[in-house]
Amino acid sequence: MPPHPVPLGFVFRSRAKDEKAPAADKAPLTDSKQTRDPQAPKGRPTPKRSAAQGQRRSVANTTTSRKEASKRQRDERRAQLEKQRQALAGGDERYLPARDKGPVRKFARDTIDSRFNIAEFFLPMAVVILVLSMVRVGALQSIALLLWLVVIVLIVLDSALNGFRLKKRLAERFPDQNRRGAVAYALMRSLQMRRLRLPKPTVKRGERP
Repeated sequence: MPPHPVPLGFVFRSRAKDEKAPAADKAPLTDSKQTRDPQAPKGRPTPKRSAAQGQRRSVANTTTSRKEASKRQRDERRAQLEKQRQALAGGDERYLPARDKGPVRKFARDTIDSRFNIAEFFLPMAVVILVLSMVRVGALQSIALLLWLVVIVLIVLDSALNGFRLKKRLAERFPDQNRRGAVAYALMRSLQMRRLRLPKPTVKRGERP
């Protein structure tokens, strides 16, 4: 009789399965009935109630402190703007905006405020000229056009003369200080009517600053 055939599966069976079997037997058994917090991350212990409450209080305190800080900043900014408004009306140098601070800017303001400027009457003259130009009379419209040209030429000449004089006086009075932009600042002020200027004028007309 032929010899009993040896099963091929026994010969070619993978040794990896034989090695994994004891390892699987040695693996520690886990209690599948143990419950886990659904909000807890996988593999981490569930935080205690006291720790969770402490974290919530910390977040709440942080949010409250941010709100209080932003409210305090708004109040400080509002108070600063109010001080600047009062300073513009009263001339308090301590709270003026940066554009108006300093002896150079004050001297430029006083120089403009101490004299009559043609440019400060531009708005009233413009209203009169506009009314004349709306009248359907050829002679009046011609006069309005001529007045426009005269007013513009006078304002340009007066502003150029004021700028030249102010630049010279600033160089004599403040030779070592920054005078940049002071002349343009003064000329822009001369375009405003005296009672509408801010900061308010502190010198009278004809008074030398």
